[in-house]
Amino acid sequence: MSNKLADIFKIPELKNKLLFTLGILAACRLGASIPTPGVDASALKAFFEQQQNSLFGFLDMFSGGALNRLSIFSLGVMPYINASIIMSLLQTVVPFLERLSKEGDTGRKKITQITRYATLAIAAVQAFGLTFWMQSIKAPNGLPIVKDPGLSFQLLTMVTLVTGTILIMWLGEQISEKGVGNGISLIIFTGIITRLPSTVKNVFTLLRNEEMQLFQVLLLGGLIFAITAFVILVEQGQRKIPVQYAKRVVGRKMYGGQSTFLPLKVDQSGVIAVIFTSAVLLVPAQFAQFFPNIKFMQWLKDALMPGDWLYMVLSAGLIIFFCYFYTAITFNPNDLAENMKKWGGFVPGIRAGAPTSKHINDILTRITLAGAIFVVLITTLPRFPIAWLKAPESLAYIFGGTAILIVVGVGLDTVGQIESHLVMRHYEGFMKKGRIKGRYFNIK
Repeated sequence: MSNKLADIFKIPELKNKLLFTLGILAACRLGASIPTPGVDASALKAFFEQQQNSLFGFLDMFSGGALNRLSIFSLGVMPYINASIIMSLLQTVVPFLERLSKEGDTGRKKITQITRYATLAIAAVQAFGLTFWMQSIKAPNGLPIVKDPGLSFQLLTMVTLVTGTILIMWLGEQISEKGVGNGISLIIFTGIITRLPSTVKNVFTLLRNEEMQLFQVLLLGGLIFAITAFVILVEQGQRKIPVQYAKRVVGRKMYGGQSTFLPLKVDQSGVIAVIFTSAVLLVPAQFAQFFPNIKFMQWLKDALMPGDWLYMVLSAGLIIFFCYFYTAITFNPNDLAENMKKWGGFVPGIRAGAPTSKHINDILTRITLAGAIFVVLITTLPRFPIAWLKAPESLAYIFGGTAILIVVGVGLDTVGQIESHLVMRHYEGFMKKGRIKGRYFNIK
């Protein structure tokens, strides 16, 4: 493995891409540690220590610890993700956006530009709510979080938070264009991973204080290993449809006559459905900041706490919806069937054209349901045995649901891209047999 890692640095282009990516991620972590001016850091820390098992702790995990410092990156990439969800939905109902999506690179660039403007608008609204929420909260000892509230603090904080969101969006795009992997996903990935060292430390602290037994820790380690292995197994799972190409003569040469297969991933949407679902379910908490006196909004925010039954039911429904939605907008069986027919390809026993399209669509529908159910189970069930073993709550967040899918999915996709570079330059990949099948997805 060490030799294969050393091969990365033998390819100048890949080495530069990797170092560029690591540099951008380091800049993101630096920004997450720069606090917003005018905030009492000690009072803020005391408040979040009290709220670590609540929705704010869940939000803080996805911001990589930026929220509990109220740093310049407190809003994180959520405004960009929300804008991406809105644009993806609008492309299916607005003819203008649907035309742009079919115009190749030119159309995609225009959609990306519109998404950026939408991100700016959403970030401004969320910054407004977060700023006024910051002025209303107090630490457990009664000290206010904001030292000197007022118009100057509000304007400065709103500009700072919106600028931070635009900056982190730009940094993510730079990774996607000039680095390795998808930038926005890697930023979320890094924010989750940074919580792991402190979580492991908490486990050993509980073991040392005899609040957890050695057997519990070993059982917990085995459970985490099993969950991770199961996620990798399903994320790499494929349904292979056999495809036969007919022989055809062009000039004096004969082409075709070969057998291959069409790989359909079991979990076609990957972590996109999970990220989109998390973004949607965080909206009530964000609106509750605007309407603190409306009882229904506060009830909805409390009811949608991670782990509550309403949260799990809505999460399951949204995950299934986004799995099918993402598959529908990224995979077109009709176009695939027409291209196969054009080049003389056919599925044995199935007529070319419309019957092939229907056959592929039927298979895709079934495996998408299986993949969606898998995602729902992973985001729901592991939390209970981890809680039963009395593990730290942060460990349940990382290995007990949404976060593990993001970490494994983004990790596999990034390693898959690196392996593609190695194989293209005639180096061996990370695995002696088989290949890591990355998805190369984009959140757009």
